[in-house]
Amino acid sequence: MDSELRLDGNAVAGLLGEVFRVEATTAVARCGSCGAEGALAEAQVYAHGPGVVLRCPGCAAVLMRFARIQGRLVADMQGVSRLTF
Repeated sequence: MDSELRLDGNAVAGLLGEVFRVEATTAVARCGSCGAEGALAEAQVYAHGPGVVLRCPGCAAVLMRFARIQGRLVADMQGVSRLTF
């Protein structure tokens, strides 16, 4: 069932573009949990809930969370120790 809900990081290209105003799927993120580095396009994306969650493809730790709350886009990026554009 997990694989049926999981997309790749390209699924959030528009959302990331709203936040960063650049092509963010090519940005390299370092996982704060395992230290793995890769393009955001490689992240595991879960977009079927009230928000969007990006997980590390190496250890499945949460990298980023996005939600729309009262018309505003809220981003939580606690799981990323470094983001390089």
